[in-house]
Amino acid sequence: MNAHDYILNMQIQWAHRNNITLIGSKITRGRKAYTQNLDDNLFELLLSEVKGNFEEADGGELTGNPCKMQAVHSSSALSVNIFQYWKKMNQVPAIAAACGFCSTDNTSSQGINFEAKYPISEKFSRSPNIDVVINNSLKSRFEVFAIECKFSEVYSSQKHSGIDPKYIELDTLWEDIPNLYKFAKTISPDDGQFTYLHPAQLIKHILGLKEKFGKNKFRLLYLWYDTIGPESATYHREINEFIKITKVDGVYFHAMSYQDLIIKLSEEYRGTHKDYIDYISERYL
Repeated sequence: MNAHDYILNMQIQWAHRNNITLIGSKITRGRKAYTQNLDDNLFELLLSEVKGNFEEADGGELTGNPCKMQAVHSSSALSVNIFQYWKKMNQVPAIAAACGFCSTDNTSSQGINFEAKYPISEKFSRSPNIDVVINNSLKSRFEVFAIECKFSEVYSSQKHSGIDPKYIELDTLWEDIPNLYKFAKTISPDDGQFTYLHPAQLIKHILGLKEKFGKNKFRLLYLWYDTIGPESATYHREINEFIKITKVDGVYFHAMSYQDLIIKLSEEYRGTHKDYIDYISERYL
């Protein structure tokens, strides 16, 4: 069984164990991998602010019947189930520390937004959507902690796009990240080097964050779902290769698996946040 099917089947079994009725992508057609309503796929109801974030984004996660976020293998549902809880509890520093952005005594992280956009250049009509952004106070060394979240979608057979040559032509974008610039040219216009990691997407996030905050005022985390076998080994290698590329340019980029994050949260907070920890552990570990 490949990694994509493994994750999908694992999530379908989670729904069955919890007596959650599933429907197809066209309600009566398609594999039954969507919850009948959005609430069944989430630990807690969407906060109005979070709902607004997704409605203003480009991904269309809340449009259609069923919507994309109703899929049990939805990356957006997973990110909401992990991060919205700490926003609601007003305990953002806890999840920021668990993600490896800062020490456990951090008090500067103040808010969480989903699907944030940071324009790269006025020459481009659209900006990439960053899945989760933790906003920090003015006293913090870093203005934001940004998180790109991945689940089952990376293990599909869809080919990743490379960097559009229009980005390469804008020399000023790359002045303080020459190593990334050199690498970007090797995946422009096509990316034939990576199977699971989508480096062009990460580079665009870095460019947008750098344009908004400066190279030294943000940190970017790649949060991904691990599996076993050769697909996992390849994915690990690709992530580590990209980390090495960014490190040369002094970009604060790191990676963590969802499993490592959930285990870390469980070790720290099972006693004080039992229902939340039980939910994410039973569903995603």
